[in-house]
Amino acid sequence: MAKKVAKVGVDKEDGYLYFVDKKGDVSRVKMARGRKKARGKPKKVAKVGVKKEKGYLYFVDKKGDISAAKMVRGGKKKKKKRRKKRK
Repeated sequence: MAKKVAKVGVDKEDGYLYFVDKKGDVSRVKMARGRKKARGKPKKVAKVGVKKEKGYLYFVDKKGDISAAKMVRGGKKKKKKRRKKRK
């Protein structure tokens, strides 16, 4: 379950990907569609300055606010490689 970290209220436009950047601010970039690649640098939409904790995923929710969810770490364990003995 995600918890709301900061109320921002960003109005989202179609065709853009909204995310929380390294500085804790909300940024956006044009989405790649089909074979077209995304062009341009991310544009800062709102300056928030959220302090990020390790082990949490930060995202912009449907209401345009910043939310955080605990990351689930799991999966299949890797087998250790066996070393061959030399003669």
